[in-house]
Amino acid sequence: QVQLVESGGGLVQAGGSLRLSCQASGTIYSINVMGWYRQAPGKQRELVADITSGNTRNYADSVRGRFTISRDNAKMAVYLQMNSLNREDTAVYYCNYHIRSLQPSGAYRETDYWGQGTQVTVSS
Repeated sequence: QVQLVESGGGLVQAGGSLRLSCQASGTIYSINVMGWYRQAPGKQRELVADITSGNTRNYADSVRGRFTISRDNAKMAVYLQMNSLNREDTAVYYCNYHIRSLQPSGAYRETDYWGQGTQVTVSS
């Protein structure tokens, strides 16, 4: 079982910056992907960025060049530095922890854990 606690959301003016943090606790797995998703009112949840345990990073086209994802495996934490924010970035941001655990059969068990979400609101 993994628990995720997010922090760093809030109100910010357009052009400003925020840094989101997600602290994980619980069972540690050797293979995992941590990421950030967001959901704006009336829209589906979408991937913002993720990062593998080997530090391979993936970004949505809408945030590439503005957002930076990073992780600290020792602290079991993932961060999202958001720069040049605009009103289209307004959404609830969710931390995601994806686990691939090796089973005795040699197959992987795929498990997702989610944080409760933190509101990011960008104003003019």
